[in-house]
Amino acid sequence: MTLVIVILAIFTAFVQEHRSNDAAAKLRAMVKTTASVKRKGGVIASELDQFHGFIEFPMEQLVPGDIVRLSAGDMIPADLRLLAARDLFVSQSALTGEAMPTEKSAARIDESADAFDLPNVCFMGGSVVSGYGDGVIVHTGSRTYFGQLADRIAGRRELTSFDKGVNHFTWLMIRFMMVMAPAVFLINGVSKHNWLEALLFAMAVAVGLTPEMLPMIVTVNLAKGAIAMSKKRVIVKRLNAIQNFGAMDVLCADKTGTLTQDRITLKRHLDIRGGDSERVLEYAYLNSHYQSGLKNLLDVAVLQHVELGKNLHLRHRYKIVDEIPFDFVRRRLSVALAREDAGADVEQFRLTRMFTRFFRRRPNEGGAHLLICKGAVEEVFAACKYYELDGRRGKLDSAHRAAALAETAKLNEDGFRVIAVAYREITALKPSYSIDDEIDLTLLG
Repeated sequence: MTLVIVILAIFTAFVQEHRSNDAAAKLRAMVKTTASVKRKGGVIASELDQFHGFIEFPMEQLVPGDIVRLSAGDMIPADLRLLAARDLFVSQSALTGEAMPTEKSAARIDESADAFDLPNVCFMGGSVVSGYGDGVIVHTGSRTYFGQLADRIAGRRELTSFDKGVNHFTWLMIRFMMVMAPAVFLINGVSKHNWLEALLFAMAVAVGLTPEMLPMIVTVNLAKGAIAMSKKRVIVKRLNAIQNFGAMDVLCADKTGTLTQDRITLKRHLDIRGGDSERVLEYAYLNSHYQSGLKNLLDVAVLQHVELGKNLHLRHRYKIVDEIPFDFVRRRLSVALAREDAGADVEQFRLTRMFTRFFRRRPNEGGAHLLICKGAVEEVFAACKYYELDGRRGKLDSAHRAAALAETAKLNEDGFRVIAVAYREITALKPSYSIDDEIDLTLLG
């Protein structure tokens, strides 16, 4: 009977965990990832695309020696060494916890540095934020850094509080039987002088002390808990984890960008003296709103802050004239805007310029284009010549620059990621703008 109960308990646990693993496998099968690969002699000519012989391969079929092409939005399918790269920035948050991307290049460097600091190596588990590059696969699967990390986590199973409790109860019962069975055997043998009957009675006592139904009761209750969790769309792969869920009061997790939401929140918008400035928020919003490229975490934070707060009242209505896109050399982005209520678009400027010959009117009286620049503090400072504070504009000298840098350093020490906002009003209107126009900016904050 005891054997039957143990078999039933084991079978119930096996069935429940098998169902959980099968459900998790089906979820994984719903997502299929591929990589652009060139393989020497490994593909049929008719399968090749027209782009330098790269084809889409399932990631699980990649092998060392394959050439992989990376572009914005791609997952890095394996550990690879870069052969060529252009403006390639990679997010390694799954491995390092750093939410901001890391620049990668194909240049050969001293490989005695830390692996994740090597600019010519990309690791599985990362993703391409911008740029593109080609690399040769060095390691795949469990031989990658990501695979080794996963193996260590999966192979080192810590005992749950449920396991510890069951083990403690089991050893308690074993110690109790080790005391009771010999004691019953000796007392019964001495008193009745029938040692065979005393042995059989002691064994019966030991078996009677064994809680035969305990494994079955525990397994059934754990399986019932797993079924209840599945109704809440939670897959429990190990039944022993159910007790830990129930015993949990506070869950603390740390790993920026992986366990967290990978989201940045705008907390302060300051002038160069560190005071709150609505004008800085307005110009940052205009820059983030009108840029046409993929918005990064900082832009999303600005836009969400304004949408949630509903406290920004724009002074004018604007329309986009041109954009100077972000690149990781300048580390800034600029948009050129025209005030719709000022009639400063390019076509009207051309008409105005035609009439100036007759009315001696300055061509820019019809309005000015507003160039708003936002980006890394040092890079924006380098393009600034003036500052604006409390509505007054002055020349940006070394003292103002030092004060602004000191405020930036203070914010960085407090854990903030700081970006600078500057602008320039361009009266010599033109239909398009370039990097050469990012000069003589006025620093807002």
